[in-house]
Amino acid sequence: MLIVAILAAAGRGTRLGTAVPKQLLTLGGRTILQRSFDLFDRHDRVHEIVVALPPDMAAGPPDWLRTSRKPVHVVAGGERRQDSVASAFARVRPDTGLVLVHDAARPLVDVALVEAVVREAAAAGAALPVLPVVDTVKRLRDGLVVDTLDREELGAAQTPQGFRFPLLVEAYEAAFRDGVTVTDEAMAVERIGAPVRAVPGSPRNRKITTPEDLAWAEGVLAGLVRA
Repeated sequence: MLIVAILAAAGRGTRLGTAVPKQLLTLGGRTILQRSFDLFDRHDRVHEIVVALPPDMAAGPPDWLRTSRKPVHVVAGGERRQDSVASAFARVRPDTGLVLVHDAARPLVDVALVEAVVREAAAAGAALPVLPVVDTVKRLRDGLVVDTLDREELGAAQTPQGFRFPLLVEAYEAAFRDGVTVTDEAMAVERIGAPVRAVPGSPRNRKITTPEDLAWAEGVLAGLVRA
């Protein structure tokens, strides 16, 4: 089965407060983007990679992308995540069996997690990693608590998220047709009523969003912090 990985790397990462996009920040001697890319480049079951970059970066992508052992396609991302992923579809071969969509800002994903997503997506059509919610979660309205949610029924979504390619295309077409903004691919698939299977996520697979996240990842790589 042909498997294509899409790296969503078109964001600017403004919450980190840096002058460059967060995916270009250095983490343990390599950029965050390169660390995310390398995992899929090394993965034997991933055949091609599509990287969605900010338009200015897509016009002059990093030189190391040319050293990949497999076909790599670079596309210009859009304003929203779904715009970037939809742009990547144009470079995905129509005979592709599965697509994996991964946040480039999750540079510490491991092979075992990718394998679990591939296995479940191949069986069920759609799958994503999920971490259990450990805190009590409140629903708020106008600064007041209006409800306490059952955390046993909640999970924090991660990536990579895996899908049979025709299913994800159908889900995205429906979202664009209906004028709906989806915050991840699973949400698009949920909207059309298709089942999405959850696999255990990993605390190590943390999204780099704040300076504290970056410091945590540096500590993990240095062996100073346990993931």
